[in-house]
Amino acid sequence: MKSFSTYLTEAKNTHMTHLEDLVFEGSGRVEEAISFAEEVAKMLSGQAATKISATVKWDGAPAIFCGIHPETKKFFVGTKSIFNKTPKINYTVADIRKNHPGGVSRSLETALKYLKKLPIKGVIQGDMMFGPGDVTVKKIKGESYYTFTPNTITYAVPVDSDFGKKIQSSKMGIVFHTKYTGRSTSKMKASFNVNVDALKKVSGVWVDDAKFRDVTGTATLTSSETETLNGHLKTARSLLSSSKSFLDELKDNSKVVDELNIYANQQVRKGVTSLSSSGFTEWIDSKLQAGIDALKTDAAKARKESARDEMVSYLKAKNTNLDTVFALHASLTSAKIILVRKLESVKSIGTFIQTATGFNVTAPEGFVAIDKLTKNAVKLVDRLEFSRANFTVDKNWI
Repeated sequence: MKSFSTYLTEAKNTHMTHLEDLVFEGSGRVEEAISFAEEVAKMLSGQAATKISATVKWDGAPAIFCGIHPETKKFFVGTKSIFNKTPKINYTVADIRKNHPGGVSRSLETALKYLKKLPIKGVIQGDMMFGPGDVTVKKIKGESYYTFTPNTITYAVPVDSDFGKKIQSSKMGIVFHTKYTGRSTSKMKASFNVNVDALKKVSGVWVDDAKFRDVTGTATLTSSETETLNGHLKTARSLLSSSKSFLDELKDNSKVVDELNIYANQQVRKGVTSLSSSGFTEWIDSKLQAGIDALKTDAAKARKESARDEMVSYLKAKNTNLDTVFALHASLTSAKIILVRKLESVKSIGTFIQTATGFNVTAPEGFVAIDKLTKNAVKLVDRLEFSRANFTVDKNWI
């Protein structure tokens, strides 16, 4: 399994792991997960000398890459396809319509029109929050808000606020979170330290960065919260100690690890985060049997049945080890939720989930914790609140 820093260099910033899911990547990654939690706790306890910085995950879409192309020195916009073997780089509207027929072209044309005015040095990545016509006025609990829903979350800004006036007068909004450096797109490396203060203020464009800022001073762990958090982390360290050899065995079994990640997400879809060896074994047995039933020849079925039996036998033999890993997963999840709740206490903008009966208050999508030294990063997300909504709420974008 690749380290995140290697993955980030090779695949750019297109995927990030949930803190608790690091248990499926070996004992070293579990040590890293515990360290991340401890350092975020230090940050939230007001300690200045921490190894961690944090950013807010904005629920925008699509992801926009833009800036000065390192080879042509011309301004461009694009999606993650700029990292394709044959990159899709867009310098003009004609390039966009050729490379991206479909819904994303509208967003890219808007980005090309407005972002070239900033101007941008180097290459940066952001989440598009709205374009022309996407901001509407809606009543939420009797108050008027400018709202936009780029993905799952509806963002709402009071109409009579200075922030609201900025949103109302803007043709597009974007939140930047990652910058890239390198002499070519194939060799660029990512880092999470975009600072929009260096960009020119342009009429008609709302730009922000994703840095977590506790301007209110309220995101500080109480002594009780710290004690509870430390209890979860103590349990995690104990479970790590007793399962280290199996964790390292597991990380090398890519087939099982891949299924574990799918199983964890399936549980979230059902509204739970509890995992068990019996539940996982039953789930994988059923899944593999469905694949066998879809085959037409006896020979093909026999091969798949043999592979199924081998995996199920392995899981049953390792049921105690797996339950320890799942307990470790649960301890890290509990510790993470304490941190997420405290980070959520600071919001600069209203966040809601739109339902058939109106708007329900929700938290931001989540947060990213970044190691200042190694540049490794993990997601801190309440998966039951946001990830499940992301799986089930209808989207109005393509």
